Amino acid sequence: MKINGNEIRPGNVIQHKTGLWVAVKIQAVKPGKGGAFAQVELKNLVDGSKLNERFRASETVERVRLEQKDYQYLYADGEMLTFMDSETYEQIELATDFVGDRAAFLQDGMIVTVESYEGKHLGIQLPEQVTLEITETEPTVKGQTAASSYKPAILENGLRVMVPPFVSTGEKIVVDTSETTYVRRAE
Repeated sequence: MKINGNEIRPGNVIQHKTGLWVAVKIQAVKPGKGGAFAQVELKNLVDGSKLNERFRASETVERVRLEQKDYQYLYADGEMLTFMDSETYEQIELATDFVGDRAAFLQDGMIVTVESYEGKHLGIQLPEQVTLEITETEPTVKGQTAASSYKPAILENGLRVMVPPFVSTGEKIVVDTSETTYVRRAE
């Protein structure tokens, strides 16, 4: 689908210079002299390289729609993670490096969205928040105020996160998967 250069939005995937790129940041520029343009920071979906490009309103670019399919996480085997299509029961394996640091958030049976283009897997989306148990943290000191004095905690998946002083070992908390930050206590 063709779109004008000034219609590119963050998150759009476009075909540019024989590659697939996702728009990360967009800035509309209206110089005093000459026509307006969009300054776009692009990230390559295949190798992760970045590129800054200018797109004028008169230029057209090819916007690509990625196929999104839900998969259920099954297990990790060495450097490979196995997922299953809930409809066809077909299994796919993705490298741990493909998922990145967020692989630590994967839990048995978790539903994730795998993005692909022409059969090639390009990205994976985890749930925005997960519930994890704290395995280790410092005890609460009496008289310590809750105002912005966070303490380190180690979660069941081995990740470290800063938590408020009233949270203790053994409690379950909700963690933001994109920022790896404490959100709230789990109910």
